Amino acid sequence: MTAFAVRPGSSRQLAGTGVLLRFALRRDRLMIPVWIAVNALMVLSMPGTLEGLYGTAAERADLVRQMETNSSLRAMVGPVFGDSLGALTAWRVGIYAGALAAVMSLLVVVRHTRDEEESGRQELVASGMVGRRASLTAALLAAAVANAVLALLVAAGLAGRGTTGALALGLGIAGVGMVFATMAAIVAQLTESARLARGLTAAVLGTAFVLRAAGDSATDDGSSVLTWLSPLGWLENVRPYASERWWVLALLAGAVALQGSVAYALAGRRDLGMSFLPTRPGPASGRLGSAGALAWRLQRGGVLGWSVGFFLAGVVYGGMTEGAADLVGDNDNARRIFERMGGQSGLTDAFLASMVGMLGLIAALYIVASVLRLHGEETSGRAEPVLANAVGRLRWAAGHLVIAFGGAALIMLLAGLGFAVGYGKEAGPILGACLVQLPAVWVIGGVAVLLHGVLPRAALAAWGVAGAVLLIGWVGPALDAPQAVLDVSPFGHLPKLPGGSMAWGPVLVLTGVAVLLVAGGLAGLRRRDMTT
Repeated sequence: MTAFAVRPGSSRQLAGTGVLLRFALRRDRLMIPVWIAVNALMVLSMPGTLEGLYGTAAERADLVRQMETNSSLRAMVGPVFGDSLGALTAWRVGIYAGALAAVMSLLVVVRHTRDEEESGRQELVASGMVGRRASLTAALLAAAVANAVLALLVAAGLAGRGTTGALALGLGIAGVGMVFATMAAIVAQLTESARLARGLTAAVLGTAFVLRAAGDSATDDGSSVLTWLSPLGWLENVRPYASERWWVLALLAGAVALQGSVAYALAGRRDLGMSFLPTRPGPASGRLGSAGALAWRLQRGGVLGWSVGFFLAGVVYGGMTEGAADLVGDNDNARRIFERMGGQSGLTDAFLASMVGMLGLIAALYIVASVLRLHGEETSGRAEPVLANAVGRLRWAAGHLVIAFGGAALIMLLAGLGFAVGYGKEAGPILGACLVQLPAVWVIGGVAVLLHGVLPRAALAAWGVAGAVLLIGWVGPALDAPQAVLDVSPFGHLPKLPGGSMAWGPVLVLTGVAVLLVAGGLAGLRRRDMTT
Protein backbone atom coordinates (compact mmCIF):
# COMPACT_ATOMS: atom_id res chain seq x y z
CA MET A 1 0.00 0.00 0.00
CA THR A 2 1.09 3.57 -0.66
CA ALA A 3 2.42 5.33 2.43
CA PHE A 4 1.47 8.86 3.33
CA ALA A 5 3.57 11.44 1.54
CA VAL A 6 4.02 13.81 4.45
CA ARG A 7 6.77 13.20 6.96
CA PRO A 8 5.90 13.02 10.64
CA GLY A 9 5.58 16.38 12.36
CA SER A 10 3.15 17.93 14.76
CA SER A 11 1.84 20.47 12.23
CA ARG A 12 2.36 18.59 8.97
CA GLN A 13 0.48 15.59 10.37
CA LEU A 14 -2.70 17.67 9.91
CA ALA A 15 -1.87 19.24 6.55
CA GLY A 16 -4.94 19.42 4.31
CA THR A 17 -7.43 18.98 7.15
CA GLY A 18 -9.43 22.06 6.18
CA VAL A 19 -9.83 20.94 2.58
CA LEU A 20 -10.87 17.45 3.63
CA LEU A 21 -13.35 18.86 6.15
CA ARG A 22 -15.02 21.01 3.50
CA PHE A 23 -15.13 18.02 1.17
CA ALA A 24 -16.67 15.81 3.89
CA LEU A 25 -19.36 18.37 4.68
CA ARG A 26 -20.09 18.76 0.98
CA ARG A 27 -20.48 15.02 0.51
CA ASP A 28 -22.78 14.80 3.53
CA ARG A 29 -24.79 17.90 2.68
CA LEU A 30 -27.93 15.75 2.52
CA MET A 31 -27.34 13.05 5.11
CA ILE A 32 -26.23 15.25 8.01
CA PRO A 33 -29.07 17.82 7.72
CA VAL A 34 -31.66 15.03 7.58
CA TRP A 35 -30.32 13.37 10.73
CA ILE A 36 -30.12 16.72 12.53
CA ALA A 37 -33.64 17.73 11.45
CA VAL A 38 -35.21 14.44 12.54
CA ASN A 39 -33.47 14.55 15.91
CA ALA A 40 -34.10 18.23 16.60
CA LEU A 41 -37.76 18.09 15.60
CA MET A 42 -38.29 15.06 17.80
CA VAL A 43 -36.91 16.96 20.80
CA LEU A 44 -38.47 20.34 20.10
CA SER A 45 -41.94 18.95 19.42
CA MET A 46 -42.10 17.15 22.74
CA PRO A 47 -42.89 20.07 25.14
CA GLY A 48 -46.05 20.95 23.24
CA THR A 49 -47.10 17.31 23.14
CA LEU A 50 -46.51 16.86 26.86
CA GLU A 51 -48.35 20.06 27.63
CA GLY A 52 -51.37 18.69 25.80
CA LEU A 53 -51.12 15.39 27.65
CA TYR A 54 -50.33 16.68 31.13
CA GLY A 55 -51.48 20.29 31.18
CA THR A 56 -51.61 20.79 34.95
CA ALA A 57 -48.98 20.50 37.64
CA ALA A 58 -51.10 17.87 39.40
CA GLU A 59 -51.19 15.67 36.30
CA ARG A 60 -47.43 15.98 35.86
CA ALA A 61 -46.77 15.18 39.51
CA ASP A 62 -49.01 12.12 39.21
CA LEU A 63 -47.01 11.00 36.15
CA VAL A 64 -43.77 11.24 38.14
CA ARG A 65 -45.24 9.16 40.95
CA GLN A 66 -46.39 6.48 38.53
CA MET A 67 -42.97 6.33 36.87
CA GLU A 68 -41.33 5.66 40.21
CA THR A 69 -43.17 2.34 40.39
CA ASN A 70 -43.20 1.42 36.68
CA SER A 71 -39.90 -0.36 36.06
CA SER A 72 -40.80 -1.48 32.53
CA LEU A 73 -41.26 2.08 31.28
CA ARG A 74 -38.14 3.24 33.11
CA ALA A 75 -36.25 0.61 31.14
CA MET A 76 -37.61 2.13 27.94
CA VAL A 77 -37.18 5.88 28.57
CA GLY A 78 -35.31 6.19 31.85
CA PRO A 79 -36.24 7.73 35.21
CA VAL A 80 -37.89 11.15 35.50
CA PHE A 81 -36.24 13.70 37.78
CA GLY A 82 -38.75 16.57 37.76
CA ASP A 83 -42.31 17.45 36.87
CA SER A 84 -41.67 20.58 34.76
CA LEU A 85 -42.27 20.39 31.02
CA GLY A 86 -38.54 20.77 30.43
CA ALA A 87 -37.66 17.90 32.76
CA LEU A 88 -40.35 15.69 31.21
CA THR A 89 -39.03 16.51 27.73
CA ALA A 90 -35.51 15.47 28.75
CA TRP A 91 -36.94 12.29 30.26
CA ARG A 92 -39.13 11.38 27.29
CA VAL A 93 -36.72 11.93 24.39
CA GLY A 94 -33.27 12.56 25.85
CA ILE A 95 -32.02 8.98 25.59
CA TYR A 96 -33.37 8.49 22.09
CA ALA A 97 -31.97 11.81 20.91
CA GLY A 98 -28.57 10.76 22.26
CA ALA A 99 -28.83 7.40 20.49
CA LEU A 100 -29.74 9.08 17.18
CA ALA A 101 -26.81 11.49 17.58
CA ALA A 102 -24.55 8.48 18.19
CA VAL A 103 -25.75 6.73 15.02
CA MET A 104 -25.28 9.89 12.96
CA SER A 105 -21.76 10.38 14.34
CA LEU A 106 -20.54 6.83 13.80
CA LEU A 107 -21.85 6.86 10.22
CA VAL A 108 -20.05 10.13 9.47
CA VAL A 109 -16.73 9.04 10.94
CA VAL A 110 -16.64 5.59 9.32
CA ARG A 111 -17.74 7.07 5.98
CA HIS A 112 -14.80 9.48 5.88
CA THR A 113 -12.14 7.14 7.28
CA ARG A 114 -12.42 3.41 6.67
CA ASP A 115 -14.89 3.76 3.77
CA GLU A 116 -12.43 6.03 1.96
CA GLU A 117 -9.56 3.61 2.50
CA GLU A 118 -11.60 0.60 1.48
CA SER A 119 -12.68 2.27 -1.78
CA GLY A 120 -9.13 3.31 -2.67
CA ARG A 121 -9.91 7.03 -2.74
CA GLN A 122 -7.84 7.70 0.36
CA GLU A 123 -4.75 6.34 -1.41
CA LEU A 124 -5.13 9.01 -4.09
CA VAL A 125 -5.64 11.71 -1.48
CA ALA A 126 -2.64 10.52 0.51
CA SER A 127 -0.38 10.85 -2.54
CA GLY A 128 -0.71 14.64 -2.25
CA MET A 129 0.26 17.04 0.51
CA VAL A 130 -2.04 15.52 3.10
CA GLY A 131 -0.99 14.71 6.64
CA ARG A 132 -1.18 11.24 8.12
CA ARG A 133 -3.93 12.19 10.54
CA ALA A 134 -5.72 14.75 8.36
CA SER A 135 -8.48 12.39 7.23
CA LEU A 136 -9.23 11.23 10.75
CA THR A 137 -9.23 14.83 12.00
CA ALA A 138 -11.56 15.96 9.21
CA ALA A 139 -13.97 13.09 9.94
CA LEU A 140 -14.09 13.90 13.65
CA LEU A 141 -14.52 17.61 12.93
CA ALA A 142 -17.40 16.84 10.55
CA ALA A 143 -19.08 14.85 13.34
CA ALA A 144 -18.33 17.68 15.78
CA VAL A 145 -19.92 20.25 13.46
CA ALA A 146 -23.04 18.09 13.11
CA ASN A 147 -23.35 17.58 16.87
CA ALA A 148 -22.68 21.25 17.58
CA VAL A 149 -25.49 22.30 15.23
CA LEU A 150 -27.81 19.78 16.88
CA ALA A 151 -26.88 21.05 20.36
CA LEU A 152 -27.45 24.65 19.26
CA LEU A 153 -30.88 23.86 17.83
CA VAL A 154 -31.94 21.97 20.96
CA ALA A 155 -30.64 24.67 23.30
CA ALA A 156 -32.22 27.50 21.31
CA GLY A 157 -35.51 25.69 20.78
CA LEU A 158 -35.97 24.80 24.45
CA ALA A 159 -34.58 28.04 25.88
CA GLY A 160 -38.11 29.25 26.54
CA ARG A 161 -38.52 26.40 29.03
CA GLY A 162 -35.32 27.37 30.83
CA THR A 163 -31.97 28.34 29.35
CA THR A 164 -29.83 26.34 31.75
CA GLY A 165 -31.73 23.10 31.28
CA ALA A 166 -31.86 23.58 27.50
CA LEU A 167 -28.09 24.06 27.36
CA ALA A 168 -27.47 21.01 29.56
CA LEU A 169 -29.68 18.81 27.37
CA GLY A 170 -28.14 20.06 24.13
CA LEU A 171 -24.59 19.55 25.39
CA GLY A 172 -25.45 16.11 26.76
CA ILE A 173 -26.90 14.93 23.44
CA ALA A 174 -23.92 16.29 21.51
CA GLY A 175 -21.54 14.74 24.05
CA VAL A 176 -23.02 11.28 23.53
CA GLY A 177 -22.71 11.79 19.78
CA MET A 178 -19.02 12.62 20.08
CA VAL A 179 -18.35 9.69 22.41
CA PHE A 180 -19.51 7.34 19.66
CA ALA A 181 -17.74 9.38 16.98
CA THR A 182 -14.40 8.83 18.69
CA MET A 183 -15.31 5.22 19.41
CA ALA A 184 -16.00 4.71 15.70
CA ALA A 185 -12.62 6.32 14.98
CA ILE A 186 -10.92 3.66 17.11
CA VAL A 187 -12.85 0.79 15.55
CA ALA A 188 -12.03 2.13 12.06
CA GLN A 189 -8.33 1.70 12.88
CA LEU A 190 -8.82 -1.81 14.23
CA THR A 191 -10.89 -3.28 11.39
CA GLU A 192 -10.23 -3.59 7.66
CA SER A 193 -13.90 -3.31 6.67
CA ALA A 194 -16.13 -0.24 6.88
CA ARG A 195 -19.14 -2.53 7.23
CA LEU A 196 -17.58 -4.25 10.23
CA ALA A 197 -16.57 -0.92 11.75
CA ARG A 198 -20.14 0.34 11.56
CA GLY A 199 -21.51 -2.94 12.88
CA LEU A 200 -19.16 -3.14 15.86
CA THR A 201 -19.75 0.47 16.89
CA ALA A 202 -23.51 0.01 16.55
CA ALA A 203 -23.21 -3.13 18.70
CA VAL A 204 -21.49 -1.06 21.40
CA LEU A 205 -24.35 1.45 21.19
CA GLY A 206 -26.87 -1.38 21.57
CA THR A 207 -24.97 -2.69 24.58
CA ALA A 208 -24.99 0.80 26.10
CA PHE A 209 -28.77 0.97 25.70
CA VAL A 210 -29.25 -2.48 27.28
CA LEU A 211 -26.99 -1.61 30.23
CA ARG A 212 -28.88 1.62 30.84
CA ALA A 213 -32.24 -0.13 30.55
CA ALA A 214 -31.23 -2.83 33.00
CA GLY A 215 -29.92 -0.27 35.47
CA ASP A 216 -32.97 2.01 35.22
CA SER A 217 -35.39 -0.85 35.68
CA ALA A 218 -33.69 -1.65 38.99
CA THR A 219 -33.57 1.90 40.41
CA ASP A 220 -35.73 4.99 39.97
CA ASP A 221 -32.96 7.60 40.30
CA GLY A 222 -30.36 6.52 37.72
CA SER A 223 -27.92 5.43 40.43
CA SER A 224 -27.38 1.84 39.30
CA VAL A 225 -23.84 0.76 38.46
CA LEU A 226 -25.16 -0.58 35.14
CA THR A 227 -26.56 2.85 34.29
CA TRP A 228 -23.22 4.49 34.97
CA LEU A 229 -21.48 2.00 32.67
CA SER A 230 -23.41 3.46 29.72
CA PRO A 231 -22.84 6.86 28.02
CA LEU A 232 -26.63 7.01 27.62
CA GLY A 233 -26.84 6.65 31.39
CA TRP A 234 -24.46 9.60 31.73
CA LEU A 235 -26.80 11.65 29.57
CA GLU A 236 -29.82 11.01 31.76
CA ASN A 237 -27.74 11.76 34.87
CA VAL A 238 -26.93 15.23 33.58
CA ARG A 239 -30.51 15.86 34.78
CA PRO A 240 -31.51 18.82 32.58
CA TYR A 241 -34.17 21.01 34.21
CA ALA A 242 -33.72 19.16 37.50
CA SER A 243 -30.72 20.59 39.40
CA GLU A 244 -28.29 20.00 36.55
CA ARG A 245 -25.20 17.93 37.25
CA TRP A 246 -22.66 19.75 35.12
CA TRP A 247 -19.84 17.51 36.29
CA VAL A 248 -21.37 14.58 34.38
CA LEU A 249 -20.60 16.45 31.16
CA ALA A 250 -16.95 16.18 32.18
CA LEU A 251 -17.29 12.38 31.92
CA LEU A 252 -18.47 12.73 28.35
CA ALA A 253 -15.68 15.19 27.54
CA GLY A 254 -13.10 12.93 29.17
CA ALA A 255 -14.29 9.90 27.21
CA VAL A 256 -14.11 11.90 23.97
CA ALA A 257 -10.56 13.08 24.76
CA LEU A 258 -9.36 9.62 25.79
CA GLN A 259 -10.87 7.78 22.84
CA GLY A 260 -9.71 10.47 20.43
CA SER A 261 -6.15 10.11 21.72
CA VAL A 262 -6.28 6.35 21.25
CA ALA A 263 -7.61 6.75 17.71
CA TYR A 264 -4.83 9.21 16.83
CA ALA A 265 -2.19 6.92 18.30
CA LEU A 266 -3.47 3.95 16.30
CA ALA A 267 -3.73 6.00 13.11
CA GLY A 268 -0.04 6.88 13.38
CA ARG A 269 1.02 3.26 13.72
CA ARG A 270 -0.49 1.58 10.69
CA ASP A 271 -0.13 1.74 6.92
CA LEU A 272 -2.84 3.12 4.73
CA GLY A 273 -5.49 0.51 3.97
CA MET A 274 -4.25 -1.85 6.67
CA SER A 275 -5.69 -2.55 10.11
CA PHE A 276 -4.72 -4.03 13.45
CA LEU A 277 -7.30 -6.81 13.06
CA PRO A 278 -6.98 -8.03 9.47
CA THR A 279 -9.99 -9.66 7.87
CA ARG A 280 -9.71 -13.43 7.78
CA PRO A 281 -9.48 -14.67 4.17
CA GLY A 282 -12.62 -16.48 3.10
CA PRO A 283 -13.12 -19.47 0.78
CA ALA A 284 -12.91 -18.82 -2.95
CA SER A 285 -15.30 -21.62 -3.89
CA GLY A 286 -18.00 -23.78 -2.37
CA ARG A 287 -20.29 -21.56 -0.34
CA LEU A 288 -19.11 -18.52 -2.32
CA GLY A 289 -19.66 -20.19 -5.67
CA SER A 290 -22.54 -17.88 -6.60
CA ALA A 291 -23.40 -14.17 -6.48
CA GLY A 292 -26.13 -14.89 -3.95
CA ALA A 293 -23.73 -16.73 -1.65
CA LEU A 294 -21.28 -13.84 -1.84
CA ALA A 295 -24.04 -11.35 -1.04
CA TRP A 296 -25.08 -13.45 1.96
CA ARG A 297 -21.51 -13.59 3.25
CA LEU A 298 -21.23 -9.81 2.95
CA GLN A 299 -24.52 -9.11 4.70
CA ARG A 300 -25.01 -11.98 7.13
CA GLY A 301 -23.52 -10.05 10.06
CA GLY A 302 -25.94 -7.20 9.56
CA VAL A 303 -28.91 -9.54 9.23
CA LEU A 304 -27.92 -11.34 12.43
CA GLY A 305 -27.48 -8.11 14.36
CA TRP A 306 -30.82 -6.65 13.24
CA SER A 307 -32.56 -9.96 13.93
CA VAL A 308 -31.31 -10.15 17.51
CA GLY A 309 -32.09 -6.48 18.07
CA PHE A 310 -35.67 -6.73 16.79
CA PHE A 311 -36.39 -9.88 18.80
CA LEU A 312 -35.11 -8.26 22.00
CA ALA A 313 -37.04 -5.06 21.24
CA GLY A 314 -40.19 -7.13 20.82
CA VAL A 315 -39.61 -8.82 24.16
CA VAL A 316 -39.07 -5.47 25.91
CA TYR A 317 -42.04 -3.72 24.32
CA GLY A 318 -44.26 -6.74 24.87
CA GLY A 319 -43.36 -6.79 28.55
CA MET A 320 -44.15 -3.08 28.81
CA THR A 321 -47.67 -3.34 27.41
CA GLU A 322 -49.57 -3.67 30.67
CA GLY A 323 -47.43 -1.00 32.30
CA ALA A 324 -48.13 1.43 29.47
CA ALA A 325 -51.86 0.95 29.86
CA ASP A 326 -51.57 1.66 33.59
CA LEU A 327 -49.49 4.78 32.94
CA VAL A 328 -51.98 6.31 30.52
CA GLY A 329 -54.85 5.54 32.85
CA ASP A 330 -57.65 8.07 32.46
CA ASN A 331 -55.61 10.62 30.47
CA ASP A 332 -57.80 11.18 27.42
CA ASN A 333 -55.15 13.10 25.47
CA ALA A 334 -52.58 10.33 25.85
CA ARG A 335 -55.20 7.78 24.91
CA ARG A 336 -56.04 9.70 21.72
CA ILE A 337 -52.38 9.84 20.65
CA PHE A 338 -51.91 6.12 21.18
CA GLU A 339 -55.14 5.42 19.30
CA ARG A 340 -54.10 7.70 16.43
CA MET A 341 -50.83 5.82 16.14
CA GLY A 342 -52.40 2.43 16.70
CA GLY A 343 -55.97 2.70 15.50
CA GLN A 344 -59.35 3.04 17.17
CA SER A 345 -59.24 0.05 19.47
CA GLY A 346 -58.64 -0.82 23.06
CA LEU A 347 -55.70 0.94 24.68
CA THR A 348 -53.61 -2.22 24.94
CA ASP A 349 -54.10 -3.05 21.27
CA ALA A 350 -53.44 0.59 20.34
CA PHE A 351 -50.17 0.56 22.29
CA LEU A 352 -49.10 -2.70 20.66
CA ALA A 353 -50.00 -1.34 17.22
CA SER A 354 -48.04 1.85 17.81
CA MET A 355 -44.95 -0.08 18.96
CA VAL A 356 -45.22 -2.43 15.97
CA GLY A 357 -45.50 0.59 13.70
CA MET A 358 -42.39 2.10 15.25
CA LEU A 359 -40.42 -1.09 14.59
CA GLY A 360 -41.71 -1.03 11.03
CA LEU A 361 -40.29 2.47 10.62
CA ILE A 362 -36.94 1.30 11.96
CA ALA A 363 -37.03 -1.71 9.62
CA ALA A 364 -37.09 0.82 6.77
CA LEU A 365 -33.60 1.87 7.88
CA TYR A 366 -32.45 -1.76 7.65
CA ILE A 367 -33.74 -2.24 4.12
CA VAL A 368 -32.17 1.03 2.90
CA ALA A 369 -28.81 0.03 4.38
CA SER A 370 -29.04 -3.43 2.85
CA VAL A 371 -30.07 -2.21 -0.61
CA LEU A 372 -27.34 0.43 -0.61
CA ARG A 373 -24.81 -2.35 -0.14
CA LEU A 374 -25.16 -2.63 -3.92
CA HIS A 375 -24.09 1.00 -4.23
CA GLY A 376 -21.11 0.43 -1.96
CA GLU A 377 -19.95 -2.64 -3.88
CA GLU A 378 -20.23 -0.74 -7.16
CA THR A 379 -18.52 2.49 -6.16
CA SER A 380 -15.69 0.66 -4.38
CA GLY A 381 -14.88 -1.29 -7.53
CA ARG A 382 -15.54 -4.69 -5.96
CA ALA A 383 -18.53 -5.34 -8.19
CA GLU A 384 -16.48 -5.06 -11.38
CA PRO A 385 -14.46 -8.31 -10.90
CA VAL A 386 -17.68 -10.17 -10.09
CA LEU A 387 -19.45 -8.87 -13.19
CA ALA A 388 -16.40 -9.61 -15.35
CA ASN A 389 -17.20 -13.31 -14.92
CA ALA A 390 -20.33 -15.17 -16.01
CA VAL A 391 -22.53 -13.14 -13.67
CA GLY A 392 -25.09 -10.73 -15.08
CA ARG A 393 -26.03 -7.47 -13.43
CA LEU A 394 -29.52 -8.64 -12.53
CA ARG A 395 -28.22 -11.84 -10.98
CA TRP A 396 -25.65 -9.87 -8.99
CA ALA A 397 -28.26 -7.39 -7.79
CA ALA A 398 -30.79 -10.11 -7.03
CA GLY A 399 -28.47 -11.69 -4.47
CA HIS A 400 -28.39 -8.51 -2.42
CA LEU A 401 -32.07 -7.69 -2.90
CA VAL A 402 -33.21 -11.11 -1.70
CA ILE A 403 -31.29 -10.49 1.51
CA ALA A 404 -32.62 -6.93 1.80
CA PHE A 405 -36.30 -7.70 1.25
CA GLY A 406 -36.24 -11.19 2.79
CA GLY A 407 -34.24 -9.88 5.74
CA ALA A 408 -36.90 -7.25 6.38
CA ALA A 409 -39.49 -10.02 6.59
CA LEU A 410 -37.25 -12.00 8.93
CA ILE A 411 -36.64 -9.19 11.41
CA MET A 412 -40.32 -8.25 11.55
CA LEU A 413 -41.23 -11.90 12.12
CA LEU A 414 -38.72 -12.12 14.96
CA ALA A 415 -40.08 -8.87 16.41
CA GLY A 416 -43.53 -10.47 16.45
CA LEU A 417 -42.17 -13.51 18.24
CA GLY A 418 -40.48 -11.23 20.75
CA PHE A 419 -43.76 -9.41 21.40
CA ALA A 420 -45.49 -12.73 21.97
CA VAL A 421 -42.80 -13.80 24.43
CA GLY A 422 -42.82 -10.49 26.32
CA TYR A 423 -46.59 -10.03 26.39
CA GLY A 424 -47.34 -13.66 27.10
CA LYS A 425 -50.51 -13.80 25.01
CA GLU A 426 -51.55 -15.50 21.76
CA ALA A 427 -48.88 -15.01 19.09
CA GLY A 428 -51.07 -15.00 15.97
CA PRO A 429 -52.49 -11.44 16.07
CA ILE A 430 -49.20 -9.76 16.93
CA LEU A 431 -47.30 -11.75 14.28
CA GLY A 432 -49.85 -10.64 11.71
CA ALA A 433 -49.50 -7.03 12.89
CA CYS A 434 -45.72 -7.17 12.39
CA LEU A 435 -45.89 -8.79 8.97
CA VAL A 436 -48.48 -6.29 7.69
CA GLN A 437 -45.78 -3.60 8.00
CA LEU A 438 -43.74 -5.25 5.25
CA PRO A 439 -45.38 -3.67 2.17
CA ALA A 440 -44.55 -0.18 3.46
CA VAL A 441 -41.00 -1.27 4.35
CA TRP A 442 -40.62 -2.75 0.87
CA VAL A 443 -41.80 0.50 -0.73
CA ILE A 444 -38.93 2.34 0.99
CA GLY A 445 -36.56 -0.40 -0.18
CA GLY A 446 -37.99 -0.05 -3.69
CA VAL A 447 -37.21 3.68 -3.65
CA ALA A 448 -33.60 2.85 -2.74
CA VAL A 449 -33.40 0.32 -5.61
CA LEU A 450 -34.84 2.86 -8.06
CA LEU A 451 -32.39 5.57 -7.02
CA HIS A 452 -29.43 3.20 -7.27
CA GLY A 453 -30.48 1.87 -10.64
CA VAL A 454 -31.53 5.12 -12.33
CA LEU A 455 -29.66 7.86 -10.44
CA PRO A 456 -26.66 6.20 -8.79
CA ARG A 457 -25.11 9.50 -7.73
CA ALA A 458 -28.29 10.26 -5.77
CA ALA A 459 -28.58 6.79 -4.25
CA LEU A 460 -27.78 8.04 -0.75
CA ALA A 461 -30.90 10.22 -0.94
CA ALA A 462 -32.73 7.03 0.06
CA TRP A 463 -31.57 7.82 3.60
CA GLY A 464 -33.39 11.12 3.34
CA VAL A 465 -36.57 9.35 2.27
CA ALA A 466 -36.31 6.91 5.19
CA GLY A 467 -35.60 9.79 7.58
CA ALA A 468 -38.62 11.75 6.37
CA VAL A 469 -40.88 8.71 6.78
CA LEU A 470 -39.48 8.11 10.26
CA LEU A 471 -40.14 11.73 11.20
CA ILE A 472 -43.74 11.64 9.91
CA GLY A 473 -44.54 8.37 11.67
CA TRP A 474 -42.81 9.21 14.93
CA VAL A 475 -43.66 12.86 15.47
CA GLY A 476 -46.73 13.40 13.26
CA PRO A 477 -49.37 11.76 15.51
CA ALA A 478 -48.06 13.53 18.61
CA LEU A 479 -48.22 16.90 16.84
CA ASP A 480 -51.73 16.16 15.59
CA ALA A 481 -50.51 16.54 12.00
CA PRO A 482 -53.19 16.57 9.27
CA GLN A 483 -54.08 13.20 7.81
CA ALA A 484 -52.79 14.40 4.43
CA VAL A 485 -49.31 14.72 5.96
CA LEU A 486 -49.48 11.28 7.58
CA ASP A 487 -50.60 9.79 4.26
CA VAL A 488 -47.36 10.90 2.60
CA SER A 489 -45.75 7.96 4.36
CA PRO A 490 -46.62 4.48 3.04
CA PHE A 491 -47.04 3.41 6.67
CA GLY A 492 -50.01 5.77 6.97
CA HIS A 493 -52.08 3.54 4.67
CA LEU A 494 -51.57 0.26 6.54
CA PRO A 495 -54.31 -1.29 8.70
CA LYS A 496 -53.71 -0.72 12.41
CA LEU A 497 -53.22 -4.16 13.89
CA PRO A 498 -53.83 -5.72 16.34
CA GLY A 499 -57.27 -4.48 17.27
CA GLY A 500 -58.25 -2.91 13.95
CA SER A 501 -59.82 -4.58 10.94
CA MET A 502 -57.66 -6.06 8.21
CA ALA A 503 -57.79 -4.16 4.89
CA TRP A 504 -56.16 -6.04 2.03
CA GLY A 505 -56.56 -3.27 -0.53
CA PRO A 506 -53.80 -0.93 0.76
CA VAL A 507 -51.52 -3.89 1.49
CA LEU A 508 -51.78 -5.19 -2.08
CA VAL A 509 -51.41 -1.71 -3.59
CA LEU A 510 -48.27 -0.98 -1.59
CA THR A 511 -46.84 -4.38 -2.52
CA GLY A 512 -47.50 -3.60 -6.18
CA VAL A 513 -45.83 -0.20 -5.85
CA ALA A 514 -42.77 -1.86 -4.30
CA VAL A 515 -42.60 -4.35 -7.20
CA LEU A 516 -42.79 -1.54 -9.77
CA LEU A 517 -40.08 0.48 -8.00
CA VAL A 518 -37.74 -2.52 -7.88
CA ALA A 519 -38.44 -3.36 -11.53
CA GLY A 520 -37.70 0.24 -12.54
CA GLY A 521 -34.47 0.24 -10.59
CA LEU A 522 -33.29 -3.05 -12.10
CA ALA A 523 -34.16 -1.84 -15.60
CA GLY A 524 -32.07 1.28 -15.01
CA LEU A 525 -29.18 -0.76 -13.61
CA ARG A 526 -29.22 -3.02 -16.64
CA ARG A 527 -28.98 -0.11 -19.11
CA ARG A 528 -26.60 2.37 -17.48
CA ASP A 529 -22.82 2.37 -17.18
CA MET A 530 -21.29 1.08 -13.97
CA THR A 531 -19.79 3.75 -11.72
CA THR A 532 -16.58 3.67 -9.74
